[in-house]
Amino acid sequence: MKATGVVRRIDDLGRIVIPKEIRRTLHIKEGDPLEIFTDKEGEVILKKYSPIGELSEFASGYADTLSKTTGHIACITDKDTVIAVSGGSKKEFLEQTLSPELEKVLENKEVYTSKENNEIALPITQNDNKERRYNSQVIYPIISDGDVIGSVILLSKEQNSKMGEAELKVVQSAAGFLSSQMDI
Repeated sequence: MKATGVVRRIDDLGRIVIPKEIRRTLHIKEGDPLEIFTDKEGEVILKKYSPIGELSEFASGYADTLSKTTGHIACITDKDTVIAVSGGSKKEFLEQTLSPELEKVLENKEVYTSKENNEIALPITQNDNKERRYNSQVIYPIISDGDVIGSVILLSKEQNSKMGEAELKVVQSAAGFLSSQMDI
């Protein structure tokens, strides 16, 4: 664990303020859920909670099925990172931080489709170096209780591949199914 040198007092209601710099660095926004852990030494650890991350093993199997069914790279994300990938490089995607462009699409609850090579491909992770790597892609938000908790993404590197209505319906179904798993 890394010390920050910041000391805060608990107020009379038991609240503590997490400094703005730390919230910005860890991408913690107002309303984000935090999970609380304690250990034997009396340490209290706050961790950003990812409801879709709880389903990471299930999401991994679902990504495999999506990839095999469509022939495309399938990614499932929470709000911050890629939690499952199939059909593509795990090193390139898995546990990588989402790009600001993708975060904005998710914040706006948008469905994004680039159907052809002449349309702009959205970078998926922060490590994308802004060069065009996918000829087509579909991004669909996973929404639970009105809040975006992640996304389902199909990507194609095939030169003549286009995302159509079928791919859109597949990711829509996957997002709906994953959302329904949050209610169980």
